[in-house]
Amino acid sequence: MARRKKGLPVSGWVNLDKPYDFGSTQAVGKVRWLYTAQKAGHAGTLDPLATGILPIALGEATKTVSFLVDADKTYRFTLEWGRTTATFDREGATTAESDVRPTRDEVQAQLSQFIGEVTQIPPNYSAIKVDGERAYDLARAGEDFELAGRQVTIHDLRIVDVPDADHITLEMDCGKGTYVRAVARDLAVALGACAHVSALRRTRVGPFGEETAITLEMLENLGHKAALPEALLPVSTALDDIPALAVTAEDAFRLAQGRSIVLLPRQVEALRDQLTGGSRTVCAMDGERLVALAEMRAGSLNPVRVFQLT
Repeated sequence: MARRKKGLPVSGWVNLDKPYDFGSTQAVGKVRWLYTAQKAGHAGTLDPLATGILPIALGEATKTVSFLVDADKTYRFTLEWGRTTATFDREGATTAESDVRPTRDEVQAQLSQFIGEVTQIPPNYSAIKVDGERAYDLARAGEDFELAGRQVTIHDLRIVDVPDADHITLEMDCGKGTYVRAVARDLAVALGACAHVSALRRTRVGPFGEETAITLEMLENLGHKAALPEALLPVSTALDDIPALAVTAEDAFRLAQGRSIVLLPRQVEALRDQLTGGSRTVCAMDGERLVALAEMRAGSLNPVRVFQLT
């Protein structure tokens, strides 16, 4: 007899506005508990000291997490001049101090070197593994090590506010694997100053932005009203940049069974116009229902990942 899964077969995305001092795993656990969901996961860890967008996948949406992990992100962060810390945020021990307070113009003059394909050395206090150990564990243990630089993409880095001489707020659009704290470290060095990140907020992960975000308090209130489904976004939300193809009920049935379907010449031509970058992946849709992620090959659509949605 098959083992019965605990929880309810809830599927969809919750665009959580994660609170300060709350871990990503802790947030996933809380949301899963609120929905009594069988499965849950998140797309991109957000530090406990950061706030903002943490997309949480429930049920069948967990099958689309990998598409969101690689998505571009936007961060808003504040640098506080005068003190560098071991972690490059406000919780770390002070490692250097300076009276240098760069002006807005001085900061602006340095930003261009951080935009584009750049080599970035991650902070030692990061989750990167070194000989099987997390870098932050080695750093906390006082181990001496160096992390290798790696290529990251920063699409834009701009100043959004200078509230006083001690602080400056910037916003960054970037690809995966980019560390805000490393940008803060390197920018301070370029300016001959000391600084750390005093506030950090993620405002976008792919298609998930602040305009559709919901707080834990709001979710709890919806739970009291038995209205939690109102906060669920469709499973297909994470796939907004993948072309959609409408299929018949009969073809949807075949795809759901893991079988290929033959495309009409006009469908092939339409998809070729939409597919970019060598991608062959298509969202097969039966009305508003996501049936499968499939690859178009030789005039056929071959299911790669099937969704059990009603």
